[in-house]
Amino acid sequence: MILGSATVEGTKEWAERYRELKYQELGETGLLVSQAGFGCYRVDVSVEEHRQALRAALRAGVNVIDTSANYSDGSSEELVGAVLEEIIAEGELQRGQVVVVSKAGYLQGQNYRLSQERKAEGRSFPDLVLYGPGLEHCIHPEFLEDQLTRSLARLRMERLDVYLLHNPEYFLMAAKKDGAPPEAARQEYERRLELAFRHLEREVEQGRIGCYGISSNTFPASRDDVTFTSLEAVLSIAEKVSPAHHFRVIQLPLNLIETGGMTEANQSEGKSVLELADERKIGVLINRPLNAIVGGRLVRLADGEAEPVDVSKVETRLDRLVGMERVLKGTLLADVLEEPKEREETADKLSAGSLLQEHWQSFSSAEHWREVQGQFLVPTVQAGIKRLLGSEQLTAALTEWVEAYVEEVNRVLPEVTAYYQWKDAQEVAGIKQRAAAAADDWAGAGSLSRLALRALRSTQGITTVLVGMRKTAYVEDVMAELQEKVEVKVRKAAWEKL
Repeated sequence: MILGSATVEGTKEWAERYRELKYQELGETGLLVSQAGFGCYRVDVSVEEHRQALRAALRAGVNVIDTSANYSDGSSEELVGAVLEEIIAEGELQRGQVVVVSKAGYLQGQNYRLSQERKAEGRSFPDLVLYGPGLEHCIHPEFLEDQLTRSLARLRMERLDVYLLHNPEYFLMAAKKDGAPPEAARQEYERRLELAFRHLEREVEQGRIGCYGISSNTFPASRDDVTFTSLEAVLSIAEKVSPAHHFRVIQLPLNLIETGGMTEANQSEGKSVLELADERKIGVLINRPLNAIVGGRLVRLADGEAEPVDVSKVETRLDRLVGMERVLKGTLLADVLEEPKEREETADKLSAGSLLQEHWQSFSSAEHWREVQGQFLVPTVQAGIKRLLGSEQLTAALTEWVEAYVEEVNRVLPEVTAYYQWKDAQEVAGIKQRAAAAADDWAGAGSLSRLALRALRSTQGITTVLVGMRKTAYVEDVMAELQEKVEVKVRKAAWEKL
């Protein structure tokens, strides 16, 4: 069991140890925190590389760790607890020097199974949001109490420094799907938040958490968005719960593409959520600094190098593939498959050329293409090949066709991948150019990932940028940027240029 929690004195000592880095107060907590935090999304206790990366980050001066009950189905919290216990025992840091953040709200994986068991026993969690297959959401006190107990056990801690409601707007998203009246849904949303805040104040009193807040993807949304989470409304609820409330921290996405946190005037007097948070002295943690979600697709904010692709060559190869598929359907299949339906199904599975000829330039990004290729295209072709090779009437001609077809598919897929890598590289180059021109002291950052981090850490109102540093090389890159001296100041004009 790791005793204690982050303290003002402990974090001050930590900041004095790493004088080459800049530390800032986390809202009104008095805790000094590093400009970059170790984001634990997709880290797992069983992966040694992740353990070493967290150790490297702590040794380099990072003193914020952000995790959640649903990250890697609880394994992320287990990793944090294991590494901290080890490094504290080794005397490299004290519990009071590091700020640990976790979150609750999602019911997936083991939490989802727990929910189904409770339903079967007639004691379902109250106010459960049934969002979709394998996914529920809840911020009711009964659920929060259960989740905090489980999180503390996985973290091997007696106390969490910051506990956040994790995307509570899932209630509003579900209400929107169900066609509920927006005003009634918002009133119910705020009722649920108030109930949660009252419980979290009790958790503060009982010493299990230091403070609380909300992590929401809709803090930066338009006021007209029915899923919008208003910081003003949230703070009003906290003040209603207690004039001496412990709502201290928010978390939201912000990056060089998703700029709403700084540029969307969704609070009173034309303020953005970051401007209001700065004014009200709320600590701000930024997520997704290097991964933007635009129109449902992921854009990675990292430099890409790719050679231009000759589209005509790809099309010529696809023409050849389509010709082979016509031969298969026209003559070869009849020799091995007697049933017309079976021939049709097999031909459909072996129609990669025809599908790509029509759609190969229609995917939104290299990431989207990789998903289609890995989850649909390749498995479908493999299933068709397996059916052919398993036929008792397999002919020499068909065997030769299969070998040639597989070879041709294996040639065209990398070419399509190269095309999308080239397209993505062009897109991020444009983003980098605009960002470098937005502020003089952003231009010298070098790589796009470091430029993205510099833009965030130099903006007044942002406390800590949460970066997924799953490899020690990522840690080294982040720390190299943090050692560069950049003024923290109001930068709304720069963000508006992006």
